[in-house]
Amino acid sequence: MALPVRDQMKYWGIAAAVFFLLLWALGDVILPFVLGGAIAYFLDPVADRLERIGLSRAAATSVIGLLAVILFVLAVLLVVPTLARQTTALIEVAPQLFQRLQAFLTERFPDLMDQNSALRSSLASIGQTIQQRGAELVTGIVATFSSVLNVVLLLVIVPVVAFYVLLDWDRMVAEVDRLLPRDHAPVIRELAAEIDSTLAGFVRGQGTVCLILGTYYAVALMLVGLQFGLVIGLVAGLLTFIPYVGALIGGLLSIGLALFQFWGDWWLIVAVAAIFQIGQLIEGNVLTPKLVGGSVGLHPVWLIFALSAFGALFGFVGLLVAVPVAAVLGVLARFAIRQYRGGRLYRGLDFRQGDRQDGRPGDGPGDEAE
Repeated sequence: MALPVRDQMKYWGIAAAVFFLLLWALGDVILPFVLGGAIAYFLDPVADRLERIGLSRAAATSVIGLLAVILFVLAVLLVVPTLARQTTALIEVAPQLFQRLQAFLTERFPDLMDQNSALRSSLASIGQTIQQRGAELVTGIVATFSSVLNVVLLLVIVPVVAFYVLLDWDRMVAEVDRLLPRDHAPVIRELAAEIDSTLAGFVRGQGTVCLILGTYYAVALMLVGLQFGLVIGLVAGLLTFIPYVGALIGGLLSIGLALFQFWGDWWLIVAVAAIFQIGQLIEGNVLTPKLVGGSVGLHPVWLIFALSAFGALFGFVGLLVAVPVAAVLGVLARFAIRQYRGGRLYRGLDFRQGDRQDGRPGDGPGDEAE
């Protein structure tokens, strides 16, 4: 006989509380394992595809690991130095950019930019603030990553965890399935499949879209000759994870810098704008339909709230688990709504009368509407 619903809710509630407590208390400790698990989840379809063409699981995992090492070395040698150099230069040149913006506004809108104008004072201080705080931010990020994501964690622990989790992924899933409570196993499997579909469609798909768009924006802006094109392209690609935000911020930054750098060469400014327009066309008509598909995604507002809340509560680990937890909560919320709409609390008197007469839901007006 199954446990009463009240007892089940108590046990599941305790389990959820313990999970969030451990996440809060052991954030830095479990960080490499969360990263490794996320990488393994992301790469599991690739390993499955390699298995289908004849490789064993160990061979498929080894091939993926070798390719990852090669890409990582190339990134360290080719991309990271340029990215660091452009980021530092952007912070240093920020005051000059705002001075030029101030001069432009003073020439075009003299009444708006008089000596006592709040806008003039704000523009004069923004550049200096970015220069000062930007250097502090970079230093803080470096210090944080030195203490949390140290060299051993980055180069050893995360890849090792990802390798072994990817190698044993199918066995781990099968073992978890055997541990499910028998009375609820079918429902849990159904919910798990829906959660996996949501994550596969959004995290894997949108992550791939971010990678492709970030590479496209960075390369295209650098070919046009835009200063800091690599930084802006990577930022725009990364923020594409939140729908519309990446294109908006990246487009505004790149067009604003193009106006200062290419003033008078209008075709170059148009080229920068066209790069983002083409990127949006490719994303909307090719990448998102093919990679994300029609799976149930996460609403942008819910995603932003989850990232903000979990980041504030659990730090960097919270940012990593925000999207999976948001997907789980979304699936559970939809399941609860379906249960509510099929129950007596929603259907009311007609449902109870039909249930008494023939053991089936009643045929009230609400049922006809559905």
